[in-house]
Amino acid sequence: MNEDFPAGAAIVFGGSGGIGKGVALEFAKAGTDVALCYRSKEDVAQATAEAIRAEGVRASIHRIDVRERAAMDALAAAAAAEHGRIHSVIWAAGPLVPQIPIADWTDDQFRQAVEVEAFGFRNAASAFIPHMRIKGGGSFVHLGSAGHDWWPKMDGLSVAPKAINEALIKGIAKEEGSREIRANSVLIGVIDAGMFHELSAQGVFDAKWVEETQKLLCLKRWGAAEDIGRAAVFFASRRANYVTGQTISVSGGFGV
Repeated sequence: MNEDFPAGAAIVFGGSGGIGKGVALEFAKAGTDVALCYRSKEDVAQATAEAIRAEGVRASIHRIDVRERAAMDALAAAAAAEHGRIHSVIWAAGPLVPQIPIADWTDDQFRQAVEVEAFGFRNAASAFIPHMRIKGGGSFVHLGSAGHDWWPKMDGLSVAPKAINEALIKGIAKEEGSREIRANSVLIGVIDAGMFHELSAQGVFDAKWVEETQKLLCLKRWGAAEDIGRAAVFFASRRANYVTGQTISVSGGFGV
């Protein structure tokens, strides 16, 4: 046990992604164990777990398809057995998001986005809320989109499913607060990691896109994964023990 977290672990979904890795490491630096979830990048998950252990805390890795409810229930049991308690659920999972106008989405694109983001988060909530009730409370931290406040053109396959989760965060806060379960969201702008790198390599984000996007920022630079991680750590920690149902935008002032 330390000042900010009880004994146990934070579980990070999407822990092998560019932002998820940085978030997981910030929890390790804050002195809590980490259960790291991934779907396909086992090598990245293993390397991230080693970096977490180098901070002097325990790490476990878990392969999961978040769309599968039975697999999520099994994960909750396995993570609790490994760490004794899961005090925080950090939702950083999500597919690579093509930049497409709403009118041009295919059914499969929209379905995949909603199944991973919204059904996946709902599965996590359904699996871990009962555990938190038994253990005396806990915290959900959803990594959402700054587009929740100011719609970014063609990023709807990210923003729309995450908007479902923003509503679920409010619901968890309202329904579970009497059991000391809190729920908050970190809204993410352009972060110099993960999807930004992948879509830049594909030519989706070119010099013109960078120029136009930075016009929308108060801070004329991209954020870093640790910026997101520090906000997530705050929401999950005892320092925010009277904060629930809230959002903070870590986006360089996007859309202000």
